[in-house]
Amino acid sequence: MLPSQKSKFSLPQNVTYLNCAYMSPMLKRVEKAGIDGILRKRNPSSISIDDFFHTGELLRKEFARLISAKDPKRIVIIPSVSYGLANVTRNIKVSKSDKIILAAEQFPSNYYPWHSMHSEKGVQLDIINPPDATENRGKKWNEKILNAINSSTRVVALGHVHWADGTLFDLQAIRKRTREVNALLIIDGTQSIGALPFNMKTLQPDALVCGGYKWLMGPYSIGLAYYGEYFDQGKPIEENWINRLHSEDFTGLVNYQENYHTGALRYEVGEHSNFILAPMMLTALQQINEWKPDQIQRYCKKISTRAIDQLRDCGYWIEDERFRSHHLFGIRLPKMFRSKLLKKN
Repeated sequence: MLPSQKSKFSLPQNVTYLNCAYMSPMLKRVEKAGIDGILRKRNPSSISIDDFFHTGELLRKEFARLISAKDPKRIVIIPSVSYGLANVTRNIKVSKSDKIILAAEQFPSNYYPWHSMHSEKGVQLDIINPPDATENRGKKWNEKILNAINSSTRVVALGHVHWADGTLFDLQAIRKRTREVNALLIIDGTQSIGALPFNMKTLQPDALVCGGYKWLMGPYSIGLAYYGEYFDQGKPIEENWINRLHSEDFTGLVNYQENYHTGALRYEVGEHSNFILAPMMLTALQQINEWKPDQIQRYCKKISTRAIDQLRDCGYWIEDERFRSHHLFGIRLPKMFRSKLLKKN
């Protein structure tokens, strides 16, 4: 079991910070990596050609280790979830008879790209609401999603957990069902990767996108994505020099290349060599891999169980432990409190 890790952060002694679902605090070692990057960038003569590529390679390997991905070259550096999903939606062929399945009230970054596809191409959006009843809510919500997947389904796009209440989506069952109907599975892992075990070999989504500033403990404006074979011949949303074939050869950059790097690497954001953010993100991932997500789950369960029991005794509703993660959960007010609060506001 992990002991308290507070000494690794620069938080005030009188603050117990519990809201990584909003934004993680910064590890001291991540902070140092950022300062070192700033100090290095002020003297460009210290930055070699290899520095444009080496940290990125290490970052891909570290993220691949975290999610049990076999090939680090399927991992790319992105600035945001919306960027990663824009590469996805640009390269999926759909017709008006196709259907995209979303979970209700997903985070906007995993709604707007699909809504744009609906507006521009006429593809149908099938938004699956949770059941009204609280008993077995997570189980029934998963059943509703599975029952909605049929031969018209082109894409299922959702998180591993719901960002508002921590409800776990049964990705293994959903992946099995999408394969049966030849549909794509696209995962937003921002609220789970880093704190909840994720096995790429077992789940095999077609794409996984993650912002880095929450459970990956990284800085803002950097994230990581995985793109599977479906996207190997796709067209990225931007044209930058470093994603083209042979970009490592600085002597030949004006020998313009028609071809991108093979496979997923074509989707990396321009300037992904970022000499400040990339080392910070790498350092954060190294710490996460030292801790291990399964230990983080156990630790979060240990520190939250008593409080959850007390809240339930007071009439608050929290998703059943069987159907939610331990690192993220929502608290719903009793109806009598909710009505009074609304009147007061």
